[in-house]
Amino acid sequence: MKILFIGNSHTYMNDLPELTREMIENAAGTSCEVFMLAYSARSLKWHMGEEYFSERFNILHGGYDYCVIQEQAHPMVDVNDTITYTDKIIELCRKVNTKPVIFETWAEKAKPENQKEMNRRYQELSKNQGVILAPIGEIWSAVNDEAQNIPNADLYWIDGAHASAIGDYLTAMVLTRTITGKLPDDNFLRAYDFTLPDDDWLHVKENVDDEIIEIPLKVAHMIRKCVKNHDAFANSAASGIGKTAEKLEEYVKGAASVEAKLVHNASEVENWKKGKIYVI
Repeated sequence: MKILFIGNSHTYMNDLPELTREMIENAAGTSCEVFMLAYSARSLKWHMGEEYFSERFNILHGGYDYCVIQEQAHPMVDVNDTITYTDKIIELCRKVNTKPVIFETWAEKAKPENQKEMNRRYQELSKNQGVILAPIGEIWSAVNDEAQNIPNADLYWIDGAHASAIGDYLTAMVLTRTITGKLPDDNFLRAYDFTLPDDDWLHVKENVDDEIIEIPLKVAHMIRKCVKNHDAFANSAASGIGKTAEKLEEYVKGAASVEAKLVHNASEVENWKKGKIYVI
């Protein structure tokens, strides 16, 4: 499996793509490679303008199975720009059978009221384009509410906008469940924290071994419960699609990892049954 991440600091914070890779390999038992085009404070409009040729080349020639698309979040950009430039990335993905995944971001700590609009935008975009939605922001809100009285469970970094190591652990788990339909083992507690105890954004750890931390078991189980019980995933389990996909794994390589894609787009379920969707 190959995954391309497109975004900004919410994508590269605490080496999120690498943590997602490790979780996917643990959950699905398959090898995974991750690649990243992420730049600080950049929007998808910038990606498809200033960096268009990098995005185009990587998507068309990278041989990716999935492309995770993360829009600028703080502040939210004009909704029409989000739609326009996400659509352009999706169009490129579809030319090479790469599955787009919409990265639903979270609101700033001081502005929780913004989460409702973020959810609306990304849910509508996912529905209109018939692509997968990773409901990170929705699950973030649920975990954040539940974690209020739990020590050392803050999802936010010190700036109240970016993810802490715990926040990125949550994000990686949602992406893993979205892409594979599965969760990592109960004892998967590993995460990365590349930050240093100062407020200078340019100072980060450069030794990977220094980044590795262990998420407290109580916090990890709370996050796992919220991810597992989220409506999109709970409904997929109830539908039986996941079991069907697992049975097909013997005959169609990668079938067991398409569960989330099928659940998010009912029309594709019918096409899949008719043999119009091929999993590579």
